[in-house]
Amino acid sequence: MQQINLLWLDINASFSHSSLALPALHAQCQNQEWNRQIEWKSITASINTNLSLVITQILQHKPDIIAATSWLFTSDYLLAVLQRVKTLCPHVTIVLGGPEFLGNNETYLSQHNYISAVFRGEGEIVFPQWLQAYIKTNKQLVEPYCNDTVIDGLCYIDSKGVYHDNGIAKVQNYDQLAFPETSPFFCKTKAFVQLETTRGCFNTCAFCVSGADKPVRSLSLDSIKKRLDMYAEWGVENVRLLDRTFNGSSKRAIELLLLFEKYKDKLAFHLEIHPAYLSEEVRAKLQTMPKGLLHLEAGIQSLRKDVLTKSDRIGDLSKAIDGLSFLGSLENIETHLDLIAGLPGYTLQAIKEDIQSLARFNADEIQLETLKLLPGTKMRNNATSLGLKYSTQPPYEILESDSMSYAELCKAMQYSRVIDLFYNAKQWQIITRYLLLIDIDFIDHFTNWLDSKGVLQSLLSIEKRGLLLYEYCAQFHPELLEAHTLAWIEADLTLKKYPIKNLRRWMDEIPSNTLVLRGIYSSEMYLYHLKSCLLELDKIKECEIIVGIPKGITTDKQLFIAILNS
Repeated sequence: MQQINLLWLDINASFSHSSLALPALHAQCQNQEWNRQIEWKSITASINTNLSLVITQILQHKPDIIAATSWLFTSDYLLAVLQRVKTLCPHVTIVLGGPEFLGNNETYLSQHNYISAVFRGEGEIVFPQWLQAYIKTNKQLVEPYCNDTVIDGLCYIDSKGVYHDNGIAKVQNYDQLAFPETSPFFCKTKAFVQLETTRGCFNTCAFCVSGADKPVRSLSLDSIKKRLDMYAEWGVENVRLLDRTFNGSSKRAIELLLLFEKYKDKLAFHLEIHPAYLSEEVRAKLQTMPKGLLHLEAGIQSLRKDVLTKSDRIGDLSKAIDGLSFLGSLENIETHLDLIAGLPGYTLQAIKEDIQSLARFNADEIQLETLKLLPGTKMRNNATSLGLKYSTQPPYEILESDSMSYAELCKAMQYSRVIDLFYNAKQWQIITRYLLLIDIDFIDHFTNWLDSKGVLQSLLSIEKRGLLLYEYCAQFHPELLEAHTLAWIEADLTLKKYPIKNLRRWMDEIPSNTLVLRGIYSSEMYLYHLKSCLLELDKIKECEIIVGIPKGITTDKQLFIAILNS
């Protein structure tokens, strides 16, 4: 029996990510008799890994087949590796799958003729079929058997230059697939694992690859529980649900929330939720969930009805806004809200106003992205009629829309950077939120001010961000300097920098008649856990503020704040 070496090239955007594709495919094959002829191996790398290192590792494995998943952020790197490997190993068969191939693949295969074939759609059924055909034809390329063995989703160009397209592959009995977790290639060591609980989406967003994927197919609660039990046993701490329809059904959403609650001391869950479809039952359950168990991502995309209409996104906007307000009121759950610059009809001024609105909803994180016109999406197919110009190279970013110029899109990405650096940093969020709420032009003014200092593209530590924010407040909002000083102290940053120049050490116990504003004080805390400072700020009211900072590693880093009467 001749052994076939299959090498999976697992390229990710960063080392914190891991792909489900390899374990999902391998799990369907590992117990098959014909799979005994195949030796599965893998190489994991990120797009920042040195090309020569990856190529050297590939050559050492002497593969007969190289398989990989391609998507917008890994495509260029993957092709750079594969082109060089094919030159060095002309015999190797290269097959790819992933979101890159949901559109027409003829041009792609013509331009990259070292790729033997690509798969469009879901691979768990068809990839094993392809491997069996590969074995049957004695390691030949795709052409010899495709005429008498139809493999759904397979696209290739034959030796005569004719393009063959077998449509799209879809797994109908999704819940019957072997678990990816049963494969030895399932990664348990990254910061999080991904659990794909559904495929497809009830929404119809024209910019999303799931917008036309109907019907929605779901895992049973029993299957989900079995996999969560595995994670808990392995010591996994964070689970990211791949489920764009989490609250499409209130009944299922509540069933899942009840299930997640059982893992409150072991797992935390990150999931997507549609704010317009929050039923009273789901709201009531969310209010009772343990603090820290859930991180909710609400992809609102825009707060403009005309923009959402042009994007084919369903859901009543007024209900979505009410849902966002509700989510922001929850102290037990973190919320992450998304906007997309470049959507048809979305202006830069509207984006500024929507950022302010999301801050008003008390979003824990705000993410502003640029539109990507992905292969196979309705918006990409209709780009010309919608007035959209985009890059034809990955990541297919919008270059100009019907309502935003290239320069305005670049400015929006500067806003995104500023939001991520300052609003999404817990240490500076309160001050940044306040500035966003009092002035619609703050985001533009602060962005331009940072840009003038040449720091927007720099790596900025929490301390450096704090120094910049202090300098900005000192120049334009001196009324915030006291709040900034408290934020600086609470962030446990050095007491030798000028943001706390009004501060001196308080060496004694705090008097019993001190008015406590925040936290709890005791003499034991003073002796063992608290380093105290006297903050000479409020001279007008003839009082001083004592700020206590937890010493060393403690479970509670909350400040103790009190007014010391003079």
